[in-house]
Amino acid sequence: MPRVFVQGSPVDSCPRPAPDARRGSVRRVTEVGEEVLHRPCRDVTEFGPDLAALIDDMFLTMYVADGAGLAANQVGVDLRLFVYDCPDDDGVRHVGHIVNPVIEPLDPAERRLLDEGEGCLSVPGALMNVPRPDRAVVRGLDKDGAPLVIEGTGYFARCLAHETDHVNGQVYLDRLSKRDRKEALRQMADRRDEVFARRAAKTAALSG
Repeated sequence: MPRVFVQGSPVDSCPRPAPDARRGSVRRVTEVGEEVLHRPCRDVTEFGPDLAALIDDMFLTMYVADGAGLAANQVGVDLRLFVYDCPDDDGVRHVGHIVNPVIEPLDPAERRLLDEGEGCLSVPGALMNVPRPDRAVVRGLDKDGAPLVIEGTGYFARCLAHETDHVNGQVYLDRLSKRDRKEALRQMADRRDEVFARRAAKTAALSG
């Protein structure tokens, strides 16, 4: 079994950070409550250097923030797009981006929910259990407009579902009970400054 998949295809290796990040600039990560996170994003209709540059920036921003995935509206851009660098439960690393993602509905007979911990770069410092299917299939396009299908299991399936939620205008807090949502926001209030200090240190180290 290959240990790394890039854009859904097996490769011998991939550096970390991924090469895309070396071309990027760090952007500010939006936070829960900002309007861009709470409405469905627009479809990407233009493919070219501007889209490629956005993807590069998103990769670098994701690494600086210690994330496994990042959607465009998390850097304030109202487009259906996300990037990821995420392991599955077997330790296989998955790296890539997907434009205009749509998650396929699963057959209920094959659907198994995992109620495990989940965080979000836009809810800094909070970690809550969220039920998610243990498998996900996402269809979309790559940055050149070519069709793309990405499949994931375990933690990577959770990442794919989480990021697709983002482009649909949902944050994971929307899947929590009122009590758990309140607890997540309490965690964010307690830990936000610490999280932002770590991100600032990483950004400074990259520019130093």
